[in-house]
Amino acid sequence: MAAKKQFELQQVLNYRAELEKLRKQEFALAKQDLDAAADKLEQEKAEAAQLAEEFSQRQQEINSIYEMQLYADFFARKREEMKEQQRRIETLDRVLEDRREDLVQATKEKKVMERLKEKRKEEFRKEQAYKEGLLLDEIATQKKGQE
Repeated sequence: MAAKKQFELQQVLNYRAELEKLRKQEFALAKQDLDAAADKLEQEKAEAAQLAEEFSQRQQEINSIYEMQLYADFFARKREEMKEQQRRIETLDRVLEDRREDLVQATKEKKVMERLKEKRKEEFRKEQAYKEGLLLDEIATQKKGQE
């Protein structure tokens, strides 16, 4: 006998759920970008360290200013690349934090709608139970009147 009632804000809840899903994807992409940038920085640091090791081993063998200049130029370029990569990481970190905040907000908004839906379901169940009680009382009253 219990009737099924549709949640009047179901479309809003669906929208909020889709928005949360989209925000999760954006957050995951931002995290991947940040991780890739951090990996690239580590790779550049490893290359610089390897070259520094090679330079220190070959330092006695280097006999031209030109070769020394090549090493110096390479070290300078590598330092600039690492600084640029560090700036990129800082930017991506801010983007990731923005995406995290967007995701948290979308999740909160969806949960509000879910709580409202549950509250409305509970109100409907109580209303149905009350009506059922009234109906049973009416049936009992009618039976008593027939006796």
